[in-house]
Order: sequence, then C-alpha cells, then structure tokens
Amino acid sequence: MLSGTSSQSILSKVRFKRTALGVPSVPAAGRERRYVVISSGASSVQKQPGLVFFYSPVSGSCRRVDGFLAQVLQRRRNHGTFKLYRVDEKERPDLVERFGVATTPTLLVVEHQVVRARLERPRGCREIESFLAPWLK
Repeated sequence: MLSGTSSQSILSKVRFKRTALGVPSVPAAGRERRYVVISSGASSVQKQPGLVFFYSPVSGSCRRVDGFLAQVLQRRRNHGTFKLYRVDEKERPDLVERFGVATTPTLLVVEHQVVRARLERPRGCREIESFLAPWLK
C-alpha cells in the first residue's frame, strides 16, 4: 500500500501508453512511459470512472470479451463514459497482484481510487451491460 493513502485507496499513479487505437495500455518495464494520475483529491477530481480490463493476448476468451466490451460501449454512444485501461497480465504482473486478479478476463471499475465493481470471466454482452449499468447512459 502506498504511504499516506487510505486502506481503500487502490491506485494513485500508474504508467500508461497509448495503443494504435488510442486506448491506453500499461507498458512493460523499460518501454517509453507516460504518467496518468488517478486521484480523488480536492484539486483534481476524476471525471470518468476507470474501466480496467485485465487480459491475456493468447486467450480466446479474452479476445471475445474485448469484442463484447466494444459492443456494449458502442451502444447508446458510451465511448466516453469510462477511461479504458487494458492491462496485459504477462507485462504487468505487479498490477495483477495489486488488484487481486485471479483469472482473465477480468473487468474492474475504479472510481475515486476505489474498486467499485469486479466482473470475472464475463460470458456475454448482457452480463457486461448489466455489470456496467450504473455508469452507462
């Protein structure tokens, strides 16, 4: 746990880079990095909740869930509802451990440095849509 943070505080500073599609991805160690601060301090209020997608690039179910997620966010124009972070479990095992991810694919909603919701191994669009319903338009 980071010093000076509450016990429910999850993430204060994580390094991200943009992929070809413009979606932030967490890089492996030694690559070019860009800092994004997720905080709920009085001076900087997070406008969008973070949607963290833990995946494995070799898993067919992860690729399928990626398509389901894109479809759910495309419906009713929810692209800007979340700040989407894609975390490869092989490149960032430290984040997998920090968030307690036991299996991939896993979706987490992080709001004000607290994990508000967790969905492991979603099986379809309806399950993802009902999981994200409190935040969708």
